[in-house]
Amino acid sequence: MKFARIGARGAERPIAIDGDIHYALDSITDDLDGEFWSSGGPARVEKALAAGELPEVDIAGQRIGAPITRPSAVICIGMNYAAHAAESGSEPPKMPIMFLKTPNTVVGPNDAVAIPRGSSKTDWEVELGVVIGAHAEYLDSPADSKAHIAGFAVTNDLSEREFQLEISGGQWSKGKSCPGFCPTGPWLVTPDAIDYSNVRLRSWVNGNPRQDSTTSDLVFDVDYLVWYLSQFLALEPGDLICTGTPEGVALSGKFPYLTAGDTVTLEIDGLGRQTQEFTSSEAKA
Repeated sequence: MKFARIGARGAERPIAIDGDIHYALDSITDDLDGEFWSSGGPARVEKALAAGELPEVDIAGQRIGAPITRPSAVICIGMNYAAHAAESGSEPPKMPIMFLKTPNTVVGPNDAVAIPRGSSKTDWEVELGVVIGAHAEYLDSPADSKAHIAGFAVTNDLSEREFQLEISGGQWSKGKSCPGFCPTGPWLVTPDAIDYSNVRLRSWVNGNPRQDSTTSDLVFDVDYLVWYLSQFLALEPGDLICTGTPEGVALSGKFPYLTAGDTVTLEIDGLGRQTQEFTSSEAKA
């Protein structure tokens, strides 16, 4: 099943998608938040849908928000594709590299993003996003991970490479947490509806191909990551994990960094497509 949120910023409504039909979820939940995922929300939606209790809704012309409310944490994994590690000048990591984005970076999949003030190295990164569905702490094995996953979404782990690497003070998050730096969606797709071990990820800048890989190339796969992270921190329902990006980013030196007027399009098979237009920070001000 697919879930989404539509409407103006701060006033999004939750919907379910079955085929080409969109259904309002107002009678079941106020929002797609941690409480919804952890309390059997998807099962209640399935039951109501089967009983014909959900009204159809027309989403034409409406903004698509992120398919989750603001999470308590956005946890990211660095250099989790061997080829991307190589283009970054590094060997594949021996253990997952974890860093954080601030939760307020999560925005709608097609929202405009301002190039940060003073930025000359804003970069794109298509990633498989994992949304946690149940509290996960000290899981016994990777086999336990799937039961703690609500679903998956396209994410863009936008990065400012000078902030991240040159004036970072040794930590990456400064270059990862600029406003709007985690477009997410358009949908959340539940684990039963996708083979998340082998889906294709692609990105384009101004219509030109940049990244093209599959999650089968992950150094550390999804189930391992959820288990591994649970050994160090508590994962809460609604939290978002960005699992790493394939090769083909501007950091490689093969492509120019983003500037105002550029558009970035990301797609993951089965999870939909998102597109951001990049604007100047002055225009935002």
